[in-house]
Amino acid sequence: MAKTVKKEPKEKDPQVELKILKTKKQYRVLAGFLMVLLAVAFLVSFISFFVSGNGVGYGQADQSAVDAFTDRNETVENWLGKFGAYIADLFIYRGFGVASFLFVKLIFLSGAFLLLDLPIRKLKNTWFWDLFAIVVISILFGFAAYTLPELGGTVGYEMNLFLQDYIGKTGTVLLLVFSIIIYLIFKIKISPDAIKTFFEKKKKDISDDLTSMTTSNTGVDYNLEEFAVEEEEEIIEPTLKTSQFEINKESLKPTIENASEINLEPTIKTVTPSPEPHIIETNDDAFVIEVTNDEDVMEENLAAKLVEDFGLFDPTLELSNYKFPTIDLLKEYTSVGITINQEELEENKNRIVETLKNYKIEIAQIKATVGPSVTLYEIVPEAGIRISKIKSLEDDIALSLSALGIRIIAPIPGKGTIGIEVPNKNPTMVPMKSVISSAKFQEAEMELPIALGKTISNETFVVDLAKMPHLLMAGATGQGKSVGLNAVLTSLLYKKHPAEVKFVLVDPKKVELTLFNKIERHYLAKLPDTEDAIITDNNKVINTLNSLCLEMDNRYSLLKDAMVRNIKEYNEKFKGRKLNPENGHRFLPYIVLVVDEFADLIMTAGKEVETPIARLAQLARAIGIHLIIATQRPSVNVITGMIKANFPARIAFRVTSKIDSRTILDTGGADQLIGRGDLLFSNGNDLVRVQCAFVDTPEVEKIVEYIGSQKAYASAYLLPEYVGEDGGSVNLEVDISERDSMFREAAEIIVTAQQGSASLLQRKLKLGYNRAGRLIDQLEAAGIVGPFEGSKARSVNIPDLTSLDHFFSNEQNNL
Repeated sequence: MAKTVKKEPKEKDPQVELKILKTKKQYRVLAGFLMVLLAVAFLVSFISFFVSGNGVGYGQADQSAVDAFTDRNETVENWLGKFGAYIADLFIYRGFGVASFLFVKLIFLSGAFLLLDLPIRKLKNTWFWDLFAIVVISILFGFAAYTLPELGGTVGYEMNLFLQDYIGKTGTVLLLVFSIIIYLIFKIKISPDAIKTFFEKKKKDISDDLTSMTTSNTGVDYNLEEFAVEEEEEIIEPTLKTSQFEINKESLKPTIENASEINLEPTIKTVTPSPEPHIIETNDDAFVIEVTNDEDVMEENLAAKLVEDFGLFDPTLELSNYKFPTIDLLKEYTSVGITINQEELEENKNRIVETLKNYKIEIAQIKATVGPSVTLYEIVPEAGIRISKIKSLEDDIALSLSALGIRIIAPIPGKGTIGIEVPNKNPTMVPMKSVISSAKFQEAEMELPIALGKTISNETFVVDLAKMPHLLMAGATGQGKSVGLNAVLTSLLYKKHPAEVKFVLVDPKKVELTLFNKIERHYLAKLPDTEDAIITDNNKVINTLNSLCLEMDNRYSLLKDAMVRNIKEYNEKFKGRKLNPENGHRFLPYIVLVVDEFADLIMTAGKEVETPIARLAQLARAIGIHLIIATQRPSVNVITGMIKANFPARIAFRVTSKIDSRTILDTGGADQLIGRGDLLFSNGNDLVRVQCAFVDTPEVEKIVEYIGSQKAYASAYLLPEYVGEDGGSVNLEVDISERDSMFREAAEIIVTAQQGSASLLQRKLKLGYNRAGRLIDQLEAAGIVGPFEGSKARSVNIPDLTSLDHFFSNEQNNL
């Protein structure tokens, strides 16, 4: 197969970017000047409104001119002409009265911020409170100044009348007082503690003044030079409070007045080339105190500015028009819902009580909870009855009820009762549509929500794969295992955007998961230079698993550089634009590996599969790689102790023996299930019996058709290239003319670091992982680095840069 050549992304022209930035700045300055001049025009217009009445009344001299705006013969007295008369009439007379002067302040501040290139978002608080003050002042003047309607404006006058009609004058006064209190507390920050501190400070200042006057009258003489030296010595005394010092006679000590300006987030610091020192003279000419001024600091946070300019990074932007599958794609079944058969429940209850009585076990109380396929009978035995005695009667109760799959829970965790699960004679199917459309699933705030089905109490059972963090499924043939996998995948397709999750599907049977081929460029991940994203060849599974290990190592390097602990923190930091893509950072989608028949892989590959699976299970949780492994017979040679230890979440469909049940669940019970989607879910402690949701093949086809018909990415999500010990399917390039343009630079980095890894080249040369992997292959072909050694870094065969120069010289001579 011909190797596809990928075009490197075209680098942006810095001159073009500089031109764009310059144009944006020009528009910003132009808008700033416009707003400042507009504020001045408003101020002139408003002042003129009040001083040019000529005894007629505020602004009334120009009243007729406002209505005759287009008549050039009409004269006005406003200093800004007819435009000024119109603006003043609109804002003051018909608007908010004298409170309109605050609009001048807001427009002027907005213009000033634009001119000084300050973030406009900092004015948000000012705009809110000034608009609040405009409304309150307008109503206040409308209430207090009936004879001068211009003070409150038409808005204030009408709003005042409206309030008085509904709450009266007293209520209006109380509302105005409450509004003023809100402004004083939240805007001016006046509080009882602040008032108390103010008066205490004044009292202390008066007391200090009186004390100083008293001591001056006693004739005590101070040595001012000694006082000055003592104060100056305090200046250079180390302190942890602040690094800002004010060298003047009034405040020579370190102050913390600007402590609130300290920003703990990363900031851009602009350092002056050489800060001029401040010299303090002393009495001794040979002794000079020199204090260097603080460096200039920009308190603007780079990440915050990027978020302000461009918003949070949106990983879904490339497929912004993507639509999630609609619920009506799922089949609507008519025979849905639990049917309560009163006669059956009474009959089963009587038989349970009768059977227990035969063994001299009395029951104090019994309660039935009807589920889709199983009914739970909770019994409270009389005092003195041993639980183990009831547990041993499992087969006897099953015989008396003539039912298959009796399961006794003794006791039920969290309750003081014993449970007996009895299958219903007419079990009800749980359609996938009923669990997907349930509020519990739709409103689930989980990273990877999965709707498995419904419990015995008929509640939708939703779990988070991200918290499991890996899932082990087992069950005999035909008991619902493949339908369970489809339910898991369908749940994620209904909840997660293609940018947020990717699937690696392994299907040795070649028929179960092939339906999902149609969403390859939306949701699937695969190795480079492979045709099918769904893996059906067991030999390719080994390379895929090892590639996932490389992806895991690469992601951990990114987390280390970002100084975060897990994928959630990393993606939040990336969305907040605190990580630079030029340093290799990118948004990390969750990766879900699904293996439909694990036993077949173990039989054909053995340790080559078990080792990467165990490694992923141990380490991959934090970086968002989660495993779902399914098998028919959970024997100990398939599900080894190492695998079981790292798969705390288990799903057991019906198995054929108690041994298989203990292998998958570490306890019995799976052999007592009734099949057809009846399962037990365990995540460490408790067992939950669930009727798995049924999703048929035509339903899956409709869903993938709906997704596949939409705009997709250019290709599937590419995993890192992996080359096995035999070289795999990748031929190492030995022709010098075909080497990468950065081959020599990469060789120098590898030799200097004495560490042959693709991730090192990716970080140092700011390359993609695929190109870095090709460089490593070329370095191996040239003999500079050794062969692949699993998760270890490759050995470096050249000790230093001098030897590397000799290597390249000899290579050129041999051409």
